[in-house]
Amino acid sequence: MSTKFSHLRLRLEDEKKHLLGDLEQLQAAGRPDEVRREGSPFGKREEEATESFELEKRLAVEKQTKDHLAAVEHALHKFEEGTYGLCDNCGKPIDPARLEVLPQATLCMECKGKNEKGRSSTG
Repeated sequence: MSTKFSHLRLRLEDEKKHLLGDLEQLQAAGRPDEVRREGSPFGKREEEATESFELEKRLAVEKQTKDHLAAVEHALHKFEEGTYGLCDNCGKPIDPARLEVLPQATLCMECKGKNEKGRSSTG
């Protein structure tokens, strides 16, 4: 492993620990409580709508956290393979300034731009 990226590996490992903790808290918060609120002044339908909205919001945050965790784990795996800092698409080095900002980046800016253009033209 290159020593110039060793501080980024430490940041990624730290980020992984935080994400795992966040995910654990989200999943614990999602476990159903045995005690249901009684006597809502808005009636049962409004209460169910609120609960449904909160569930959707929690699931969206949980998915975002899992996606971020997967990106961090992929970057750590690239350290193990000796390919950290290289674009997954073209194999060219990723700008170190980009990695400083986003240590889990897998694409160089050129490939990232092509990827974004491809998405916007199909959507």
